[in-house]
Amino acid sequence: MDLGHRATSFRFLIRDRDIKFTAVFDEVFTSLGVTVMKTPPRTPRANCYAERWIRTVRAECTDRMLIYDERHLRSVLNEYAEHYNAHRPHQSRRQHPPDQDEHIVVPLEGRIRRRKVLSGAIDEYHRAA
Repeated sequence: MDLGHRATSFRFLIRDRDIKFTAVFDEVFTSLGVTVMKTPPRTPRANCYAERWIRTVRAECTDRMLIYDERHLRSVLNEYAEHYNAHRPHQSRRQHPPDQDEHIVVPLEGRIRRRKVLSGAIDEYHRAA
């Protein structure tokens, strides 16, 4: 999750107007050549994709687990992001995950295998080969 040298590849940072984002926060990104853009006041829909991601990750992941420290949180979020992008069905993509081609057809016959994700907080199901 550490941006490190990747921060210079960003052109824009879109953020809300929360008071936790100080001028020093903006200056760090501005010094790297990133344009900081604030969402309009009182417009929660302006950053709807980030808001939806936060709501989903909280409901399906972090609200169900006891997080010990920052390292554990990073590990949990990385594992959940892998699940979210590679296995979790998305309604807007006709129940396909973002990293999967929509034209893949899953066979209806065969044994089903379960794989536990996040120490069993989430189950993924696959057809056995």
